[in-house]
Amino acid sequence: MRKRFTLQEYKEGVLSGDRTKLSQSITLAESALESDLGLASDLVQEVLPFTGNSIRIGITGVPGVGKSTFIEAFGQLLVEHGKSVAVLAVDPSSQKSKGSILGDKTRMEKLSSDKRAFIRPSPTGATLGGVSSKTREAMLLCEAAGFDVILIETVGVGQSETAVKGMVDFFLLLMLAGAGDELQGIKKGIMEMADCVVIHKADGENQSNAKRAKSAYKNALHLFPLGQNNWSTPVMTASSLTGEGLSDIWEMIQIYNLQMQSSGFWESNRAEQRLNWLDENLHFLLGKFFLEHQQVQELLSKNRKRVENGERSPLSLARDLISAFFNPKKNDK
Repeated sequence: MRKRFTLQEYKEGVLSGDRTKLSQSITLAESALESDLGLASDLVQEVLPFTGNSIRIGITGVPGVGKSTFIEAFGQLLVEHGKSVAVLAVDPSSQKSKGSILGDKTRMEKLSSDKRAFIRPSPTGATLGGVSSKTREAMLLCEAAGFDVILIETVGVGQSETAVKGMVDFFLLLMLAGAGDELQGIKKGIMEMADCVVIHKADGENQSNAKRAKSAYKNALHLFPLGQNNWSTPVMTASSLTGEGLSDIWEMIQIYNLQMQSSGFWESNRAEQRLNWLDENLHFLLGKFFLEHQQVQELLSKNRKRVENGERSPLSLARDLISAFFNPKKNDK
């Protein structure tokens, strides 16, 4: 097993901006080892006072839209503007092997070699919503390390591709033009959550298609009511190949942030996100303790095959498992 440092060593490494220690700290946070859970929790608590000063941007989009290409070009623009950038790129985990390719550094070769940027790929594991179960912890560690902008790249648009909205300040949705009926390419729920829709790859012969798609999306968004922040979602075009539109996107994000901070929505949104994070951790820890309970494990082992064969109702067994957890002295069924 890789060497574990002391809490103080991790903390000092993160706060000093040591990239190696930051990577090791994120690895610690992502660890499923029982021995690491407490240390990782203590580390996040220790660095918490040094977090919250970055702009958190979630980026998602349909398959093939060029999320990694966009993030590299956009990240380079940000560092040219004097910003330090951390990219948390989430790769889908195989349902068979449970492994992930984690190839985002190779797809963002130029940005990954820039000393002002930090790229960290992470597997989704069994987590739904397009993000890793430890994306929040990784984000806070990057903030404590002093990064100005945190870019969270999700695995791609799907029916569960919503969790990233609950951990960022700004949600950017990338779309393609000229790929059939654009408005059928994405679920309404994600459209409603987007703070900006960007028609990507708007270059060359695709420019006219991008303009038509922009008009179609603008018309569609007019049908959606404004959210709690009273922000009217803009539709923009951009090309990572030519750089066209990237500066406009950054300028628009800055305008959004100023408006949300002045209205009080910025902090109220983050406060709500922290409470949601608490709920998620409660569910996770309760589920973990429940499944590790000795009598629950024994009862589950005895009856799992019966459920599989259709001899036992899943609901009936679930109720007995709950009973065994809260009343361990009760006879097994």
